[in-house]
Amino acid sequence: MAAELEPKVVAWRRDIHEHPELSNREFRTGELVADHLESLGIEVTRNVAHTGVVGVLRGGRPGPVVALRADMDALPVPERNDLPFRSRATGEYNGETVPVMHACGHDTHVAILMGVAEALAGMQDELAGTVKFLFQPAEEGAPAGEDGGAELMVAEGALGDPAVDVVFGLHISAQLDVGKVSTRPGPLMASAQDYRIVIRGTQAHGANPWLGVDPIVTASQVVTGLQTIVARNLNITEIPAIVTVGKFSGGVRSNIIPEEVEMVGTIRTFGEEQKETVHRRIREIAEHVAASAGASAEVTIPLTTDYPVTVNDDDLTERGVEVLKQVAGDDGVVESDLVTGAEDFSYFAREVPGFFFFLGGKPLDVPVAESAAHHTPDFFVHEDALELGVRSMLALTLDALGG
Repeated sequence: MAAELEPKVVAWRRDIHEHPELSNREFRTGELVADHLESLGIEVTRNVAHTGVVGVLRGGRPGPVVALRADMDALPVPERNDLPFRSRATGEYNGETVPVMHACGHDTHVAILMGVAEALAGMQDELAGTVKFLFQPAEEGAPAGEDGGAELMVAEGALGDPAVDVVFGLHISAQLDVGKVSTRPGPLMASAQDYRIVIRGTQAHGANPWLGVDPIVTASQVVTGLQTIVARNLNITEIPAIVTVGKFSGGVRSNIIPEEVEMVGTIRTFGEEQKETVHRRIREIAEHVAASAGASAEVTIPLTTDYPVTVNDDDLTERGVEVLKQVAGDDGVVESDLVTGAEDFSYFAREVPGFFFFLGGKPLDVPVAESAAHHTPDFFVHEDALELGVRSMLALTLDALGG
């Protein structure tokens, strides 16, 4: 069945890839999905969490409720791939017009789940249970000043009426070979919080630095201090963690010591105690280093993003791995390392048992070191991955419904 659907899935993927939309702006994608589900006779609720779509397929016999999730949003990234369906789209991000690209593969997730929906709708009378299709906006984070994503879908009741028993999700990977899938029980992907530190000093002429308090020098010392958190405050032989400064800005010209400097960064951890330690040390380092220089520090954690750890239910994972082996073969299922990327699928899996896995999208003739990373202009995944994606999600669903 997946092989018969593959041409459709490829066509959907190419269409969505050519017309990407940013978080909470997935208007066209949401309409495409909703129209397709309705054409299959699936009950559809539109505009969930702004632009999301929830579909309900009720089987011919009673049974559990299985949810399947696909994220729909793209990124403010220009595309450099020379494809006939390459993106030339633009959108508005932080008040600016920016190029938009599906640089993380969410286009493949949507197309795969559209294919799974069509396959399951074709056997509706035989299904013992109900399938809910969660087409989710804003996985990459809602725009500033807005809410969204899986957290908002949960708050709006996407896992209820009927109440979901288990939830499945996948993410395509440009670093995993086509034909393979990977996962692990327990913690799989890190929690993520962004943070902001504002260092305030005293403005002065650059020729007379002794008349002011230099927030640039102070903030530089804070950056160095933050790097000691993972190196000196955490036992990284047990579990990894990340503290990154991604933005450092301040000043307007060469001969003015500015009044303040802003730093923005991200935190990745895998445990609550570890997260609390990192948050505490960021505050202590910023505030104490600033005070030692005669400056002050204002620390905000989280700033806009606070994703929990993505945790795979142990029992569901044990069964899921066996199902995936039936689909991909014993050699096609590999154990994933801990992934310091984050996923707001975690909000669904925090409410009900969840199982999340990675789908290989890297062409076999491309070495891992030469495969462009996610969130970059050269990101590329091969369409040969799509059929295995459909077969995997279909098999997991049917197994969870009792075969």
